[in-house]
Amino acid sequence: MGSFHSDPLRAAVHEHELLLTRRRLFAAGARTFAAGVGMAALGSLLGRDALAAGAAAPQRHWRPKAKRVIYLHMEGGPSHLDLWDYKPELRQRYNQDLPESIRKGQRLTTMTSGQGRFPVAPSLFTFSRYANQQDGVWISELMPHTGSAANELCFLHSMHTDAINHEPAITFCQTGHQQPGRPSLGAWASYGLGSANANLPTFCVLITQGIGNMQALSARFWGSGFLPSEHQGCRLRSSGDPVLYLKDPAGVSRTDRRAMLDLVNDFNEREAQASLDGETRARIAQAEMAYRMQMSVPELADLSDEDDETFALYGEEARKPGTFAANCLLARRLSERGVRFVQLYMRGWDQHGNLPAEMRAQSKAVDQPQAALIKDLRRRGLLDETLVVWGGEFGRTVYSQGSLSETDYGRDHHPRCFTMWCAGGGIKPGIALGKTDDYGYNIVERPIEVHDLHATMLSLMGFDHEKLVYPFQGRDYRLTDVAGRVIAEIVA
Repeated sequence: MGSFHSDPLRAAVHEHELLLTRRRLFAAGARTFAAGVGMAALGSLLGRDALAAGAAAPQRHWRPKAKRVIYLHMEGGPSHLDLWDYKPELRQRYNQDLPESIRKGQRLTTMTSGQGRFPVAPSLFTFSRYANQQDGVWISELMPHTGSAANELCFLHSMHTDAINHEPAITFCQTGHQQPGRPSLGAWASYGLGSANANLPTFCVLITQGIGNMQALSARFWGSGFLPSEHQGCRLRSSGDPVLYLKDPAGVSRTDRRAMLDLVNDFNEREAQASLDGETRARIAQAEMAYRMQMSVPELADLSDEDDETFALYGEEARKPGTFAANCLLARRLSERGVRFVQLYMRGWDQHGNLPAEMRAQSKAVDQPQAALIKDLRRRGLLDETLVVWGGEFGRTVYSQGSLSETDYGRDHHPRCFTMWCAGGGIKPGIALGKTDDYGYNIVERPIEVHDLHATMLSLMGFDHEKLVYPFQGRDYRLTDVAGRVIAEIVA
């Protein structure tokens, strides 16, 4: 049986099956039963994994523009002022105190709340204007490759969040809630979109170690929360086996593994029938997936079939497992094989000091690969149906944390405004939305909440964010809780 990425017709038929509404599904089911085919055909429509887990994927509310998502999360909070939010007038305000009329007594972290001064720190980096469908966008010298893809990008300059520390801010970006326990964005996508490849998880996670100060990464950032556990992210490792415990132990053949799995599944099925616990059937589905992944994951992680042109596009770092370049290339391979949601974490964007040197190193590591990912998806005909999202959990302050010199400065956490960008998957290309004040400290035009971004992402995947819900402990939960509006201006 061929893989989905090698058989476009099979993938298209499967995608059509997943798009069936409940009314059409049951109508087809009634005709099928009348024809005598019965439950076997109904099971084919619903999907084997969905039936094994005890429930079908939710009904989509409209035809999706994005069939898959790649989320590039820059953990630590990259400085929008040094990358995307050009403020040339700050050079005339070097080392001046940030006016109280701008700061407005807003909440500060304990790292700078006791500073006697808040000296304005203009970016050391030059910016260039790159063409897009508007008047052009200003992008830092640190991101020239990304600038070359500006026509594909949609910049959101007015993102904001309530969280001022990393742990709750990342949790909010990844789960829609500052407190742990909720399903991750990728888990919601897995739950909603269903599987497009029986041999790979619907949600995969790739992590790159950065250069600067790195915050802890918790597995709950890609966890399933109260959703069935098969929707949690599967982390792929950069060394050794790509997935832990996937390889058969020494002395155990694949035939032995199959026999053992059949026995365990038989016990689990009896337990599921006795307890009516859907999680037991989810465990059966996970065990079957792990068995199939023994064949699919080694092929996925083997980059030897990529040509020299592709490595030249992503950079030579793409040949080194675990680098951001290698993970961007793996993200493309996962996406073309039917994985619905790929989450990349790039650690090390927490520059409280030594910002110029660390930002240069961090940007060099991500600039060419992320631009290559956009261009590679485009040349393979995947970008229009793949939503790519880039951003951190918050921005950085315009004032310097600690000492300020003409060659060095640091920036504290700043939740009041920051920049993210999106591409593909139904996003209008080559535009920018939102605006900050002359200091890059407050939003003055079109505020965008994290819930708004989540609502928009779900909408592009074919879901009304208010209706994609899951019942838990007596109430219906959703990713956007009781907030969120689709950012209509950026939807093509």
